[in-house]
Parts: sequence; C-alpha cells; structure tokens
Amino acid sequence: MKRLEQWGHDLEWADIIQDLESLQETTIEENDKRLAVRTECVGTCGKVFQSVKVAIPPTIKEISPCMQEIA
Repeated sequence: MKRLEQWGHDLEWADIIQDLESLQETTIEENDKRLAVRTECVGTCGKVFQSVKVAIPPTIKEISPCMQEIA
C-alpha cells in the first residue's frame, strides 16, 4: 500500500485482491509447442504492477522444453 501511495494511487485493498485473483495463466499445447496465455490485465492490476516495479507478464509466451513442468 505504501508503494501505491508513493505513485499517487488510492486503491481499495478488496479491489486489488479481486483484480489480481482474476489475472490467470493457462498452458496450451499444439503441434509440439507449449504456450502460456494470460487473461487481460484489468482494473487495478496495471497500477499495482507499476507501483512494485514488476513487469506485467506477456499475454502469450512460448514455453521452452526446459521450462515444462515435471510430471
């Protein structure tokens, strides 16, 4: 909250939690490729990521074989 205030943002904690929980990522496999796809960054998400100086994950990214989950 301190960092948000430093950036001039006055956000409600409940809104922050709701918006961050709505940010999801899923993995799609097709033709021997794996892609990570995330939902749209809405509401307070952009301001929260900016305030803590963390880049918003890309909407779509290819997952290399070394990053695949171990079954």
